[in-house]
Amino acid sequence: MTMYLIDTNIWLERLLDQDRSAEVQRLLAALPSRHLALSHFSLHSISVILGRYRRPDALIQFIDDLFITGDVHLVTVPPESFGRIVNAMTSHHLDFDDAYQYVATRLISGELVSFDADFDRSDLRRLTPATVFARLTASDTPPA
Repeated sequence: MTMYLIDTNIWLERLLDQDRSAEVQRLLAALPSRHLALSHFSLHSISVILGRYRRPDALIQFIDDLFITGDVHLVTVPPESFGRIVNAMTSHHLDFDDAYQYVATRLISGELVSFDADFDRSDLRRLTPATVFARLTASDTPPA
């Protein structure tokens, strides 16, 4: 089954109970955690944001759900691949955080789930949680 790199904005949508939180929850409930990936960059970004919102308990629960009780993959772009990030920035007109996600997705040969339309300028197909959920429910075989 496909590995899905879940962008920062998707996790925050759920953690901060924003407008599309239910859409994100449906996807997370439908996909086994071993098919999900989070970039190191996203982990740190989410940590900073939850800290700003004074939500340390939410951060601890998030880490526990993903990595202690869950099996979400943590993806690090190694320093020797930063040239690929810079290339993605220039060739696809992405800012650093989007280029990092782009390269992280490529490193795992996965698909990107994001609400960020900036990725639509790249050759990486962006999926929304609703798109992935529809794909899963249309499939004859449930995710293993």
